Amino acid sequence: MEKKRILTGDRPTGKLHIGHYFGSLQNRVKLQDMHETFIEVADVQALTDNFNNPEKVKNNVKEIIMDQLSVGIDPNKVTFFLQSMIPEIAELTVFYSNLVTIARLERNPTVKTEIAQKREIFGESVTYGFLGYPVSQAADITAFNATIIPVGEDQLPLIEQCREIVRKFNSIYGETLQEPQAYLGENKRIKGLDGNEKMGKSLGNAIYLSDSEEEISKKVMSAVTDPSRIKKDDPGNPNICMVAYYHNLFSKEEVEAICEECKAGRRGCVACKKQLIKNITEHLAPIREKRCYYEQRPEEVKEILMEGTLKARKEAAITMGKVKEAMKLDYFKEV
Repeated sequence: MEKKRILTGDRPTGKLHIGHYFGSLQNRVKLQDMHETFIEVADVQALTDNFNNPEKVKNNVKEIIMDQLSVGIDPNKVTFFLQSMIPEIAELTVFYSNLVTIARLERNPTVKTEIAQKREIFGESVTYGFLGYPVSQAADITAFNATIIPVGEDQLPLIEQCREIVRKFNSIYGETLQEPQAYLGENKRIKGLDGNEKMGKSLGNAIYLSDSEEEISKKVMSAVTDPSRIKKDDPGNPNICMVAYYHNLFSKEEVEAICEECKAGRRGCVACKKQLIKNITEHLAPIREKRCYYEQRPEEVKEILMEGTLKARKEAAITMGKVKEAMKLDYFKEV
């Protein structure tokens, strides 16, 4: 199979959690052997709604790199890079902003949803940067000629907007850019401990890859269970229990028996939670161990990011040369 180029990444706004692990990180480990992978630390995008807290963004850059290394992403197979250190991305964002109307950005379903979620930050005045981040994302993708973009279903409108920008650019300036394709992994978004459809850093409902056994225990013991189950031997409904939901992720060989015992009233919620704590702890133990290795070697993590960023900058410069030639902005090019 011909190797293609993948672009994916994360906003450095907090450590990565099991939602990231099942939703994207496992997929990245698999894809790194199949295609050329670029992983972006999207610090500029993180500033669109953390502009007043740059320390938060800066402090989490190293954290998300260590989280990814700890799950088996190999720095010899992938290229990690910092978005803010690739000026070509910012330059492309400016060029692309002329190809997208404000009305089109406001109609983007993903943008509309996220604006609604950020009302406590923006009130009724959404910033230009936040409204326009799909344009910046299009610049991220095209700067590296990425053609495979792993995303969740909620991000599909952003990829379609990127494809529209590419088509508009090529129609005006000639065939220069490649249209990317969204890649939907097998795993969908993982729910939070509170039953929320999204496990999120800001929602306080996440189990982090770096959580200690004590932290895991505390969080699992607070997880939402069947509210109608009062006594230990009352029949339970696993379909509305978050503990059963996580057993499906971490206790696959046992989950059927666990749920049957729950429905028959033969297994109490405390026993069920304690087994889940044990299974999660055992599953994350090698990840925490590998993360500890990198925590003790911060210079190695820094070197991985620096080398990747230098490689990414060279790739983006090649794309920018083609873009400027197509746009007749290569004023000093020798004839």
